[in-house]
Amino acid sequence: MDLRDLAHRAMSHTNVPAYASGFVRAAFNRAIDGAGKLPGAARSADRRLAQVAGDTEEAIDLLIGSHVTYAGSQGFVTNLGGIASMAVLAPTNVAALALVQCHLVAGIAHLRGLDVADPRTRDAVLACMIGPSGVKGLIGRKSLPGGPRELAHADEYDSSLTATIATALTAELISRTLGKRTVGIIARRVPVVGGGVGAASDVYSTRKIGKYAAREFR
Repeated sequence: MDLRDLAHRAMSHTNVPAYASGFVRAAFNRAIDGAGKLPGAARSADRRLAQVAGDTEEAIDLLIGSHVTYAGSQGFVTNLGGIASMAVLAPTNVAALALVQCHLVAGIAHLRGLDVADPRTRDAVLACMIGPSGVKGLIGRKSLPGGPRELAHADEYDSSLTATIATALTAELISRTLGKRTVGIIARRVPVVGGGVGAASDVYSTRKIGKYAAREFR
């Protein structure tokens, strides 16, 4: 049984899904819309587009690169409300990284011509956050009608899918939390190795999710 299976099993016997998924939705909405000194995802994406004279593909590459850097420092989320709420589910590092990645995915969706204010687009953004294997599993279980691309272009908005996606993403965050704790144990024993593994993991996962979003939102 892997970490995600353990997370799903633990959640199935508690009231965590409905309670926690509400925090997840609220926090990620703020990551998309912006808060305080943090600009919204669409505005950030437009800045990158202006830097490359309107070349969408170059703008997406720049966006991914900048958010990979953010994943290392995570400093830009300090002005974003919602991270304290998400901390009930995950260590601050996991919550901050998830918000960085959400901001990235929403920016890519905007550059591909999607309206990030549309709830269907927001469902698609959160689905990207779950990752390709997680989405494939949800489709296989008939919990989702399709991947992020299909969700974004659905004929009508289905609020039940929002709840399904948020609950699945909550489970994914719990799974990541368990993984971070494992890295923490390693770090206490071999600090240099543990820190390096943690940083490399954050960079890798952010780039992977960015590339996934870029493929889905073509």
